[in-house]
Amino acid sequence: MDRTLTQGILLAFLAYLAYAVSDASVKLLEGQISAYEAVFFGALSGIVAIPWVKRPGERYRDIFRARNRIMWGVRAGAAATGSLGSVVAFTHLSMAEAFCLLFLMPTFVTLLSVVFLKEQVGWRRWGAVLLGFVGVLVVLRPGFRELNIGHVGAVVGGLSGAVTVVTLRAFGQTEKRISLYGAGLIGPILATGLLMLPGFLWPTPLQWLWILGYGLLAAAGNILVMLASARIPASLVAPAQYSQMIWAILFGYWVFNDHLEPIMAVGVAIILFSGVLTFKREGVRRPKGWSRVPPVHPQ
Repeated sequence: MDRTLTQGILLAFLAYLAYAVSDASVKLLEGQISAYEAVFFGALSGIVAIPWVKRPGERYRDIFRARNRIMWGVRAGAAATGSLGSVVAFTHLSMAEAFCLLFLMPTFVTLLSVVFLKEQVGWRRWGAVLLGFVGVLVVLRPGFRELNIGHVGAVVGGLSGAVTVVTLRAFGQTEKRISLYGAGLIGPILATGLLMLPGFLWPTPLQWLWILGYGLLAAAGNILVMLASARIPASLVAPAQYSQMIWAILFGYWVFNDHLEPIMAVGVAIILFSGVLTFKREGVRRPKGWSRVPPVHPQ
């Protein structure tokens, strides 16, 4: 195997391991501080990745500037709701259950692309969408189990990630990468910075460890995905994302004493298969220059 290809694949898997540990760090907080605080400090930690995101010719002030301000605002808002949704999901659900709902993002991308981008969708992509929803019904089993705020958070996280992907697909090639990345930080920082003030509690040293693990490892994941994308096609980077589910199951068992029920395992498998089918179709349709767009984690 070509050395560059091997390096790219390894970097992709390391990126999604970093994301998985970041998400586990959120769960280790056990809801002892508000989701607003966790997202605020996590987003603030993401600033460390900016030097790697910045492309030649871009300036740091471009973080706050965009050719299309509406697009920038949508990107910022989706980042805020997506981050909050994922933190709530990992706080209240097992890691495997949270991930399988967050991985509805490809399904939401297909739906939003039809509505807002007027894309033509064939029967294979619609079949993947339907399969994804069947998987969700298997996992959630509405009417047979109690649902909580974590399920809502996971769906909001997946939907917000899809809004980001569709927004970047529409405007990503005309905007500077540092601007797109900056919107993804500034949205959560401003929104949660204000919301956390009424009930703010200064984190303990151990809580700081989990908060920094959440933010810094997510930033590391962003950098690693970009390094991987510089070496291999996006169609090879995207499937590595599903290794997160393996880590979620392992971390859930080793760290959080979670056990995956057989029926939930079936639902997880259906959703993952749906996501792989959708990503396979999406990879073919990605426009030239897609590598300019910053990576999008499900949260």
